[in-house]
Formats: sequence, C-alpha cells, structure tokens
Amino acid sequence: MAQKPIREYDAKNMLARHWQEYIGKDFQLGTKVAQVAPDTDLDKLAKNNQWLTTERLVVKPDMIMGKRGKHGLILLNAEWNDAKKWLKEKMGSEVTVGNITGELTHFVIEPFVKADHEYYVAIKSERDGDTIYFSTKGGVDIEENWASVVQIMVPTLGYIDDFDIASKLPQDLTEDRKRFGQMIKGLFKYYLDLGYAFLEINPFAVKGDTLFTLDLKCRLDDTASFEAGKKWGDDLQFPAPFGRKLSKEEQYVEELDSKSGASLKLTILNAKGRIWDLVAGGGASVIYTDTVADLGWAKELANYGEYSGDPSMDETYEYAKTVLDLMTREPDPKGRNKYLIIGGGIANFTDVAKTFTGIVKALKEYKEKLNKANVKIFVRRGGPNYPEGLKKMRDLSKEGIPIIEVHGPDYPMTKILASALAMEEKK
Repeated sequence: MAQKPIREYDAKNMLARHWQEYIGKDFQLGTKVAQVAPDTDLDKLAKNNQWLTTERLVVKPDMIMGKRGKHGLILLNAEWNDAKKWLKEKMGSEVTVGNITGELTHFVIEPFVKADHEYYVAIKSERDGDTIYFSTKGGVDIEENWASVVQIMVPTLGYIDDFDIASKLPQDLTEDRKRFGQMIKGLFKYYLDLGYAFLEINPFAVKGDTLFTLDLKCRLDDTASFEAGKKWGDDLQFPAPFGRKLSKEEQYVEELDSKSGASLKLTILNAKGRIWDLVAGGGASVIYTDTVADLGWAKELANYGEYSGDPSMDETYEYAKTVLDLMTREPDPKGRNKYLIIGGGIANFTDVAKTFTGIVKALKEYKEKLNKANVKIFVRRGGPNYPEGLKKMRDLSKEGIPIIEVHGPDYPMTKILASALAMEEKK
C-alpha cells in the first residue's frame, strides 16, 4: 500500500461531496473553501466566490506540510484586500519548515471561524485494524495534550456499528455525546469506503448544527483508486511532498501508473548513484533498499520503486526504458561500474516471461549506452513462467549486453545484491 497525501483543498471538497451520504444526519458542514495556485486570477476568484469579499478570512499554504501556524504561515481574521496582499507576497517565496526548504505555490482560503472550543479527531490504519483518536483539546498544542486523547481500535474484521463510540468519548465532552459518536461513526465509514490510510481534523469547531473543519490532513491508499477512484473525483492530484519537485521521469511513471491496473512507482533518490533497481513487488522493493543500506551502499542507491500487479509487456517496457535512460545518461566520473539489479520475490500472478519481455526489449534498445556507462546487470526472479523469462535474460549476454548473473527462486533474494557488490570489491 502506498499512502499518498493530498492537498487540504481537495480533501475538504471530497469530504463536502460525501458529507450528507455518510455523516450529515447530525451536523451540517461548513463548505466554503477556495484555492490559489500560481496561475489563479484573484479578481476572478473573488467574483466566483463572493464570500471572499464579505467575510473575514483565513489564508494558509496548501503544500503538504505541517506546523504552519508555528512557522507564521497562517494569516488569520483578514479582509480580502489584506489576503490578496499577503498572497502576492508569499506566492513563489521560499520558506524553511523544519529541515526542508521549498517554494510556496498553492494556498487555501476559508472563512475565519472564531471558535469557543476546538476538538481533535483522527483515524489511522494500522496492522491489526484502524484506530480512532478523539480529544476535546484540539489545536496546535494537541501533542502537548496527548494524554487527553481517547483511542478506539476497530479490528480489521470489526464493524464500527458494533461499537458504542459515545460511551468511549472523553468525560469532559459536555455536549451531546450521542451526536458526536454518530458523527465519528459516519466519518469512519467514509474513511473506509474511500480508501483512506490516514485522516486528521485538527482542529474542528462546532457552532449550532454546523461543523467546521479548520484544518484537515489526510493520506489515501493509492492502490484503492480502482475501487474508490470515482468517489475521489476525476481531477484529484497527488502532489509531491513539500520541498520536492517530481522530475519529468517520475511524472511520466505516475501517468503510466494512473492508467494501469498494475502498480508502477519510481522515486529518484540520487541521479548520480551507481546502484539502480528494476524491482518487482512493493515488499521486494523495501527489502532490496534495506539490503543496499545494510551493505553500506545507501549513498549510491539511485532509485526506489517497483512494478507489480501483472503489468503488460508494453507497460514494463516503458517503465524499464525510463530507468535505463536515467541510468545511462552519463558514466560514473571516476570510471567505476554501475549496477542494475533486476530483482523481485516469487510472484503470485505476475507473468515473469511477459514482464521480462518488456525489460529485454528496453535492454536491447540501450545496449550501447549500457556498455558505455559500464553497467553490470544482475538478475533474480521467480514466479509464473520464470524459466522462460530467465532464459530471455541469459540469451542477452550472447548479444553483448552486460548480463553478469541470472538466478531463479532457488537463489536467496537479497544475495544478488551481495553478488553485485562483491564484484566491486574485486576490482
């Protein structure tokens, strides 16, 4: 499961679209929200959202970051003219949050809500189920007040309707406990149905029958897109984390992934690194990455990613070609070898022969560049039709492509990395 954060603006719009279906029996939702991007015409935005010029406002970056209030990145209780001035000053500026520096490009605007009381609610997916968190002491100091947080674990095979949520809420909740309990049940069902992995509203405020989500942060399980994607909306985007811009190659693989029933992931860690992976399977990608680090080569690891879920030959070819293009753009400046690990566990249903046909096609296309960049290739794979796939790899060595070792499932999965790095030690 890949947990991907989305912008607060998108999260609030998604919640608003489904509020009545899941939660709206006990509370109405404050739904006024506007987004500002680099190309936003502020005058046109105000014309389309007239409340911007009639209400006091809150403006903040929408950049997948936390601690905005503690870093002075929230404008509170402002009129529209002041908000416009602040946005123009902040748009495109560089800020540092913690140890990360990045450019501010997206903002969210909402009505300013003067809350007498702020609450905290969150849901988090864990190994054995989903945990609900609730506190009557929400806000920027929730971490300091963590002792006030009630935690309710719903097991993986449990049903939220079997729980008396109201009775488990904090004793200092003096408002209608039943109404809060029903709201949390509805939010939990929404969380499950839409494929969330994490959702946090901190804080939220209640005025009469209206609930205001003053700050909303969430992550979606991107593998749930084929099941829940229609509820997400066609225009939902998964932006890069604050301080990191996706390369065109990463964007291309994201596009491939979005159009496929398989999983195709690519993150460039060090474009000048000498160890590159073409790994099948999300679990295998973690194991290979950890093994590289354990062997003392973490600084040389160039990429992190995986292909899985039985991608087509063409999808695998495009994915492999993208990695090979990055790897072979220039030789190591000291003339040292680069190592390509074509690895994976023992597949359950991914056709090894089919996916290896795509990889072989890419390797043939990059033959000259692979040799020029001193690339050495090591292969280990198992699964349906793996003997045919491994034969395709062995046959490549006869064509001048630098295949050094090819192994099946009888060879330990991580030993292929030790084999590659042992070659470095012998030089």
